[in-house]
Amino acid sequence: MPYSTFETEHRVRPDDIDMFQHVHNSKYFDYVLAARYEQMETCYGMGMEKFMERGFGWVVRTAHVDYKRALTMGEYFKVRTGIESVNDKGCRVAFTLTSKATGKVCCDGYFDYVMIDIKTGRGIKVPEDVIEHYGI
Repeated sequence: MPYSTFETEHRVRPDDIDMFQHVHNSKYFDYVLAARYEQMETCYGMGMEKFMERGFGWVVRTAHVDYKRALTMGEYFKVRTGIESVNDKGCRVAFTLTSKATGKVCCDGYFDYVMIDIKTGRGIKVPEDVIEHYGI
């Protein structure tokens, strides 16, 4: 099943920079998670709060990033994310960060998420209505 992808624009902040004068590797994960959080609400119309109201949460099981070129201070970039696949207990979200100025890919990768029951912290089956809702 094909899923939609969405883009969010961000700018590198001073506190994202490491001692080598480029974005610290851990910040790339933050950029993707921030974009995804925003996109869940604005693009899918079902933000994280809706999941929490139902007693559900999403946790990262696997995170993979392939760094290609550094982002630098003040640089604008686009975070493109989209569901790549869904299984019984979660989904894979693929991402690409691209420099707005050059159009070149800075990094790409994926997150494997597991849906959990917030009360127990254990993985649960993703409800059909959620799969259907996110299948845009």
